[in-house]
Amino acid sequence: MFLEAGVWGEAPHIALDRCETITADTNIGDLVLWHPETAEILFDIGMHCLGCPAAGAETIREASEVHGLDADLLVQKLKEAAGL
Repeated sequence: MFLEAGVWGEAPHIALDRCETITADTNIGDLVLWHPETAEILFDIGMHCLGCPAAGAETIREASEVHGLDADLLVQKLKEAAGL
């Protein structure tokens, strides 16, 4: 398997900072994976692309720019929903 220790040089691990914080640079895919309660907010503001390939690599900042939203305000709302 690709995730076994030594195949890529290191044992697989979860970067906890990616799931314990939400910033404008948080990846949308990580956000919804670690904080599924945020998906409703994204849907409500018109971000219906959570399942699209771009969502896996796009940040909140990038998605906000595409949708004409204030990234900082969105981050604040997402943090509230996630209880952070």
